[in-house]
Amino acid sequence: NSVRSLYMEINVQRIDIFDVSADLLVLGAYQGISHPFDEIDRKFDGEISKIAARSGFDGKHGQTLLFPTFGKISAKNVAIVGLGERKSFTADSARKIGGLIVKIAKSHRAATVATAIPGFDLKGIDFRNTAQAFAEGVFLSAYRFHVYHGTLKKKEKPPRELKSVIVCERGARQAVSAEQGIKQAEVLSRATNYARDLVNTPSSEMTPARMAEEAKSLAGKGIRVKIMDAKEMERRGMYAALAVARGSAHSPVGVHLSYHPTGAKKTVAIVGKAVTFDSGGLSLKPAKSMESMKIDMAGAASVLGLFRAIAELRPSVAVHGIFLAVENMPSGSAYRPGDVVRAMNGTTIEVLNTDAEGRVTLADALSYAQTLKPDMIVDLATLTGACVVALGNDVAALLANDAKLSKRLMSAATESGEPLWELPLYEQYNEQIKSKIADIKNTGEGSAGTITAALFLKHFVDETPWAHLDIAGPSYVERETRPDQPYGGSGYGVRLLARFLQGF
Repeated sequence: NSVRSLYMEINVQRIDIFDVSADLLVLGAYQGISHPFDEIDRKFDGEISKIAARSGFDGKHGQTLLFPTFGKISAKNVAIVGLGERKSFTADSARKIGGLIVKIAKSHRAATVATAIPGFDLKGIDFRNTAQAFAEGVFLSAYRFHVYHGTLKKKEKPPRELKSVIVCERGARQAVSAEQGIKQAEVLSRATNYARDLVNTPSSEMTPARMAEEAKSLAGKGIRVKIMDAKEMERRGMYAALAVARGSAHSPVGVHLSYHPTGAKKTVAIVGKAVTFDSGGLSLKPAKSMESMKIDMAGAASVLGLFRAIAELRPSVAVHGIFLAVENMPSGSAYRPGDVVRAMNGTTIEVLNTDAEGRVTLADALSYAQTLKPDMIVDLATLTGACVVALGNDVAALLANDAKLSKRLMSAATESGEPLWELPLYEQYNEQIKSKIADIKNTGEGSAGTITAALFLKHFVDETPWAHLDIAGPSYVERETRPDQPYGGSGYGVRLLARFLQGF
């Protein structure tokens, strides 16, 4: 009953937690409980309570109290972790604790950890969901992108990685639920970490052609993959995306993944932005702003990660995954400010800023998705800096033309621990993107940029229920605010969309 990840395994064992031989034993303590250390205190003759009092440990969420065991129990060291107040404990609290355990284990060079899933002692708790969140915290926190690291110097010790987490659950029901949740977490974490790898790979390697190759590698297990080259895109009238790609030496590629389970009653199209590098084109970005622009294909990376999970989760809904991979570069053949391009659905777009290229490529991707006649469309894109200004680096924006779809996505975001906030699709702002020489223009007037960008996209979905996720902030982590979100690509949206699809 073990679940293997790239970095470790998690085993569920029906055993007394104090009998486990491990480098580190991790116990949880709620805030405000008068005697949170009773069981271990007895084994240490009442000394733990005294140590906690001297150190000011009172169980606040994330607090830690560490001490060696001196052979009094089987584990070598103990860490007591604050769980916060009982009434405030959620599945996401368990996810954060799982990540914190990895952080503590790393700092103490612990290869094996024994623990119990926090929250399992609370009334009304969903065991499986809490176990899944906890395990996601463990797996996602252990992620590191080491591909380009050089070899260690001779005098340096190789880092000791956490290899095994032993989850101790005495109850049969809790143990079974824990195993189920952990297995689900392993699938979603692998998919998320795959998306992270794609985002973290430099643009010199993660080209449109490479994105297509990654899609091809997912074929099988019910997943079909269709690749469209530049000629096919031209034949379909994808002149907007082709215009964005014109300045690059790398040819554009269209990707269509599909999954059709027997008996599916609904079809969902998931569309991702896939700009493999965004220089801004002729509307060139400042040098500092280009440093992280390998992330501009994060929406498509999450589509690929999602389909990796779909192959194992096998939801009961049919799913299309679509992206048009392009690179936005300046050159003599690049599209220019003032150009007018025609999208696949016939809408003409006046290009005023070549750095507003994501919505131009999505115009064709959404138009293509529309031809498949799905019941609903969801797109995710690193689309606007305005979204980061409005919501910061941790929260994505949701704009939708359908209240039921919006509610489903918000619920999935809460379950997956990926923050999402709804903004209004305020129709009056359509005036900002009206063009005097074309149907619409690709920039607004400088205010409400996230909303006007979504209103631009709305022109390409007709009346189909549709939701737009602007993931410009949380798609890439530069300041680590929680342990399950290490530096680099976050894989935002993989787990959210998987939960969303599993709700059908």
